[in-house]
Amino acid sequence: MALDKELIDKLLEGYQQPEDLIGENGLLKQLTKALVERALNAELTHHLGYEKNTKGRGGGNTRNGKSRKKLTGDFGQVEIEVPRDREGEFEPKIVPKHQRRFDGFDDKILSMYARGMTTREIQSHLLEIYGVEISASLVSEVTDAIVEEVQQWQARPLEPLYPVVYLDALFVKMRQDSRVENRAVYVAIGIRMDGNKEVLGLWTSKTEGAKFWLTILTELRNRGLQDIFIACVDGLKGFPEAIESMYPKTLVQLCIVHMVRNSLNYVNWKERRIVARDLRALYTAATADAAHQELERFGEKWDKSYAMIRPMWQRHWERIIPFFAFAPEIRKIIYTTNAVESLNMSLRKIIKTRGSFPSEEAALKLLYLALKNVTSKWHSIQHWKAALNQFAVLWDDRIRAAARL
Repeated sequence: MALDKELIDKLLEGYQQPEDLIGENGLLKQLTKALVERALNAELTHHLGYEKNTKGRGGGNTRNGKSRKKLTGDFGQVEIEVPRDREGEFEPKIVPKHQRRFDGFDDKILSMYARGMTTREIQSHLLEIYGVEISASLVSEVTDAIVEEVQQWQARPLEPLYPVVYLDALFVKMRQDSRVENRAVYVAIGIRMDGNKEVLGLWTSKTEGAKFWLTILTELRNRGLQDIFIACVDGLKGFPEAIESMYPKTLVQLCIVHMVRNSLNYVNWKERRIVARDLRALYTAATADAAHQELERFGEKWDKSYAMIRPMWQRHWERIIPFFAFAPEIRKIIYTTNAVESLNMSLRKIIKTRGSFPSEEAALKLLYLALKNVTSKWHSIQHWKAALNQFAVLWDDRIRAAARL
């Protein structure tokens, strides 16, 4: 709706400084109060069926004075008068009963919270930018309202097939039984058939362990996830077996990035770059046989200095080589948990400003809000069409079976 320029000019008569427009008693506050009250009166008129100061239905509901309440928004705080009806049936729409904040104001609090700002920082920011004083309890009230959303998200049904799933964990300090301890936050990311990534859930436990992963996998199955082609995991003992017990047809791929990182833990700083280059020749080989030859060459060169590295790769060899069955452009999708590692890095940036969380619920609340921000910028996986075509050749029956569910 176009505004009358003459009306704007009239409103701005006598304007001299920004304070006249956006100050404590500025024009914007006065306009907000006037427009909201006018809208409330119009809503009540519609509810009653007759205009103010006109004769209504005999013996029917009537106006019954006004009540006052303060509204908080980007403009600061403003006190408004809310009209009432005698029978208490009037339900305002623009400012519903019991609402004391304009729509969108809570979203600003949640947005700041999701970026890792503490309650005190949110209070200071709102006071500085909008001139609004809010209590710590209000921040808690707004953010606590997200708990039910987190629970619904965590229990939501999943698709029957995610061709690739990445599983990993990060550690977060939480208060538990009157003491602060590091607790594992488990993260599962699935690639859908359309090539887009989806966080399947967040779970917490005192430590990262295969038994707890089995609990998570059971939950994923109960929520509808019936099949996974490839699960990319770190080298946690018992993890592959936990996956195969729940999804026996799933190909388990150990994360090559984890393998390289664990190998370099044995290497002195001066030689890390050289060792990393020699390991790269192994996992970029054309075939599994060629990779095995590179491992032998690596051992001949480095066994005397770093005797632990080659045996570690040999122990996990059957879990390392599955990705060699795929075309080179598809291998990067499969052989690394970088998708979840990247997500974990983003989450760590957000939680690093907090010494610890008062509870598991508080941690999951922030991590969920942070996830919404991070995942909104995700793009579909590169070379996914090529990967899907190869999956169709290998597992067409499983794709068709999932489509029937």
